[in-house]
Formats: sequence, structure tokens, C-alpha cells
Amino acid sequence: MAKRLTSVVGVDIGSQMIKVAEIRLKGRSPEITAVGMTPTPEGSVDHTGVYNPDEVGAALKKLLSECGSTTKQAVVSIAGQASVLVRTIEVPRMNDEELKDHMRWEIERNIPFAESNVLSDYKPLPDEDPNSPNMDVVLAIAPQSAIETVVSVMKKAGRAAVAIDVEPLGIARSLTQGYEDDYRDQMICVVDMGHKSSSINIYKSGKLLQPRQIPIGGEMFTRAIADSFGITFEEAEEIKLNKARIPDSVIASAGQDNLSAFGFSFDPSATSGYADPNAPVANPFLAPPAADIPAVPDNPFIAPLDTGAEPGPEPSDAGDMQVPPSAYEAEVPPAAPEPADAPAYTYGGHDPYAGAPSGGDVHAAPPADQPMAPPPATDYAPPVDHGLAVPDHGSDDPDTLRIYNAMSSVLDEFLAEIRRSIDYFRSRGGEINRIMISGGGTKLHGMKEYIAASLGLECDAMDPFRHLNLVGKKVASGYVHEHAQEFAVAVGNGLFIVY
Repeated sequence: MAKRLTSVVGVDIGSQMIKVAEIRLKGRSPEITAVGMTPTPEGSVDHTGVYNPDEVGAALKKLLSECGSTTKQAVVSIAGQASVLVRTIEVPRMNDEELKDHMRWEIERNIPFAESNVLSDYKPLPDEDPNSPNMDVVLAIAPQSAIETVVSVMKKAGRAAVAIDVEPLGIARSLTQGYEDDYRDQMICVVDMGHKSSSINIYKSGKLLQPRQIPIGGEMFTRAIADSFGITFEEAEEIKLNKARIPDSVIASAGQDNLSAFGFSFDPSATSGYADPNAPVANPFLAPPAADIPAVPDNPFIAPLDTGAEPGPEPSDAGDMQVPPSAYEAEVPPAAPEPADAPAYTYGGHDPYAGAPSGGDVHAAPPADQPMAPPPATDYAPPVDHGLAVPDHGSDDPDTLRIYNAMSSVLDEFLAEIRRSIDYFRSRGGEINRIMISGGGTKLHGMKEYIAASLGLECDAMDPFRHLNLVGKKVASGYVHEHAQEFAVAVGNGLFIVY
């Protein structure tokens, strides 16, 4: 019987930043022993995934060394909006054999990739009503080449990929670990904004109910500023990070608009499309995609079984990875059978929806004289003065309004996509209790207040380090607090050993 892992490093490879979070078990409680991030090599990752594994692997290896990570086992999310697909579907209740046959058909009809060789998996979600005639199942599909690329990156970084996961389930673990006791049985919409795309996922008690990905990311805000001011992308990024904010007057007016939008108008004769519960709601998953984005909103969960053994010499190729005979054998369409030496992937026997362990101090700070070093200053352009003062957060000064006006159309589009996802979920009988935001793009000043006022829902920034001890020598609590929103996926991948 394979020994269960007690430590793992969670890896999140984004198109702008690579994030890592090493987690070890102390008894049954997880602890953070290393954390860090570094810029992704320029041009090596885009919406299609990783296409320069040499550079990404080298950058990841350097980051792991600098942040003090020592464990050789890793759980990594497959990167790229065009590299993975994940869906939660409702099917008639059936036994395991019937479900296997049915899911073979579902997988074959949902393949959105040009590549015919794919790896797939599915998992029935926990039942809330065992007497219900239907059941929910999450299915995931990824091209075999995308899986092999991720495995190659980890080998070049000197780590063994014991699991290849996906962002929605990594976020589910972070949500469960940090907020299960507070938001038990609530419907939570987690909006995670990356550099090139964002995910809008709806959960209940850690159970993924509705995943969705949209081609809107922080890059679009930066480009809007660059185009408006006629400056370089790097200069616009500096303005976005240090001077941009959503003005107080805009947030206040969004709150007033929301009174009508949700049927609380002061004018009895006023009507709104949102006030009529019988009004048809468009399915956001059928919206025409951008030209370079696949038509299906994606993000899956493909993971190899936990071998438990300490990694030996690195395999020469992905086909040499050792997986126990009990591992799930990926389904492949009959027309294009999977090569015999391809690795098999499975959930690894861990339940991502199990309860979070109790105990553990919140953000126990390490010695103050051993801070976590930020990304090297040489990787960033120095601040450039464009005559824009640092905004006064107590007023809507002209510079704040100029920057906001440059970004407003992108912000409106982003909010509209969140609203569409929530409205579609409501049209199917669901209700959202609160919104949580994560990802570097959501750190824009005023973002959570604007979303809360516009949608009439509580909105909080997600802290994946909540209820986790920080014990690494190079882990500084100040650094963790400052960048917490950016580590939801990396920490969730590290929590693979818990759930």
C-alpha cells in the first residue's frame, strides 16, 4: 500500500507570474513552509498553455530554491484556457457501471480540441439528496500534449508531478480550508482574475456547482490605460498597480443603480429585467467566444494517483511515470486510442470536498529577521512619473477619474460577465450568498466595494492562508498578507495532501 504524502509544493503557472506554496502536515494540520512567486518568462505562457517548458522550468527551479522549498513532490495546475475543459453536468442517477458508459459518451461529445489524443476523468459530486432522481458529475478533458508539457516543466524544475490538478478544485480546497466554518452551506461565487483570463466559479460547502472561464484579465485594464494615455504597457502597469482605483462616486452610484436592478426601486412603476423572475436569462456558456478562445468555458481536474514513494531518478519521458495499477485509466475516444505508454491520471483517492481540519493559528509570523524576498527588482521597470499623483482615497481627484475613465469599459464588461453567471445560476433555482475575489487582477483599489455595490452581495477578498500556520524560515507574514489574493490556486494545490 502506497504511503500517503505528508508534504507537497503547490505550483500555479500563470501567464504573468509563477506562484508556489509548500505545505507539510504536522499531525493532521497543514503548515506553510515555503511560499514565493516570480515573473513568468516573457512569451512562454499564454491562453493556450505553456509552450516554452525549458524557460518555465528554469524559472520555477530558481524560485523553489530561493523560497526554501525542499520537498520533491509537486501538484501543479494545467495552464491555458485552450488546454483544459471542465464542466459540471446533471445526469440521471445510475450505478458506477452505468455512469462509466454514460460518461464515455459525454466526454466524446464534449471534446473541444483539435488534438484527438486526450486524457479525461470524471467524478460524481457529493449528494445532498440521495433520493433525488438526478446526480451531479464533474468531467474534465485535456489534450495529452498539454499534460506531457506540464510534466516536462516539473522535471526541468527538479520536481516530480504527483498530481496535475485544475484551478477550480484548487480554489475549492483553499475555500474549504479557510472558510468552511464561516460559510458552511452557503453559495459562494469565487471570481479569480488572472493576467489574460478570469474564472467565475460557484461553490457550496467546497462542492463545485458551476465553473466558467472568460477571456478578461488584468492585462486588458493595463492595455486600456496604455492606449488612453499613449504610453508603454510597462508604464501603464505601474500606474494600474500604484495609482489606479475605482472612484468613490462610481461605487456610490453603482449602489444606487443596484436598488432598481434587484427590484427595490423607489418608483413603484419602475420595472427592470432583473425584477421579473420569469424573464428568460441567457446562458453565459453559449455566448460567442473571442476568436482565439475555445467556445467552451473551461478548467478541469486531472490528477495522477499519489504514489507515496520518494521520487527516484527522473524519468526520461512522461510515459515512464510510475503509477500503481489501481490508478484511473484515462478514457480516450475509440477513433484515436491513447498510446500504450501514456501515463494514467486519477484523483489520487483524495476528496477535495472533505471538511477542513481544526486547529492552527492564523498567520503565525516567523522570525522578523528572515523575510520572504520579493521578486527581483530587475524584473520590473522602474516607476515612471506621468504627472499623475497618488490618488487621495477620500476624494475623486481628477487623476483618479482620468485613470478610471480609461479602464471603465473593461470594468463594465467584467462586471457584466459576473452578473450573467450569477443570473444564469439563479435561473436554474440557485441563489448566491456572497462573492469572494482572488487573483492579482482583483487587487485594483475599490474592486470589492464596486462589485458588492453593483450586485447587491457581500464581497470579500479571499485569503488562502487563513487558518494556516506559517512556519518557514523565509516566510514573512507581511509578504503573505500583501499578496494573499494571488496564492489561492497555489495554496489549494498544496492542500491536495489534506483533501
